[in-house]
Amino acid sequence: MHRYHPKKELAPRDIVARAIDNELKKRGDDCVYLDIRHRPARYIRKRFPEIYKKCLEFGIDITKKPIPVVPAAHYFCGGVKVNEWGETNLPGLFAVGEVSYTGLHGANRLASNSLLECVVYANRAAQKARLYLNDPLPKSRMPDWDPGKTRDPDDQVVVSQYWDEMRRVLWNYVGIERSDERLVRALRRSELINKEIQEYCWDYVVTPELLEMRNVALLGDLVVRSALARHESRGLHYNRDHPKRNDHLWRKTTTIVKNRVSGRAPVIRFESL
Repeated sequence: MHRYHPKKELAPRDIVARAIDNELKKRGDDCVYLDIRHRPARYIRKRFPEIYKKCLEFGIDITKKPIPVVPAAHYFCGGVKVNEWGETNLPGLFAVGEVSYTGLHGANRLASNSLLECVVYANRAAQKARLYLNDPLPKSRMPDWDPGKTRDPDDQVVVSQYWDEMRRVLWNYVGIERSDERLVRALRRSELINKEIQEYCWDYVVTPELLEMRNVALLGDLVVRSALARHESRGLHYNRDHPKRNDHLWRKTTTIVKNRVSGRAPVIRFESL
């Protein structure tokens, strides 16, 4: 790691992830190793009890052997936009934790920030939510779901196929290192997958698994569009065609909203900090 950053293993996670990815590609290895055997066994078991137990389940005693590691999903940072009380723009709907965008982190999510968001924003959201209990929103009568002429799905492999496709598209084209060409390819495939899922939803009875797949595909599509629109590298968004950070043009947050015109692509807005 000394070749990549002065802080070595304590460098920001995007730098560590790119370093690992680069070494794996150069060497052709399946993983790199995290080694803590220089510390006493008693210290390791006390300081990292859960990691110690989990690795033992896979036959790895980290007091005696190094831990094989690879970069995990590293293409998403952000979430549902909320105010300082965890409120979304939909009255009565709150978002807390990693599902939300609070502004407490930037283009990288540091490990300690998740604790800050969960503890502080959970408390603030709970305080605000109590007001709704005292003055609840007017009840509205939702019409019963009309399945129309849909039929029961006869082949569950379709949903798993879309899962696999979307996962591979994001990992291969929108992962640790991006490029304009890869992102364009990802967008083409993402648009097709979302179109096919939409058609499938109209033909077959909706299930929780199908809705989850639809949401995953939609979110993946938004990530691709957001990445394509930003012509710089910042935090976990690294594009080799635009490798430098550009504060003059791109020190902005990205907000994506639904297009009011049905069938059109979502609208991307950039807001200066």
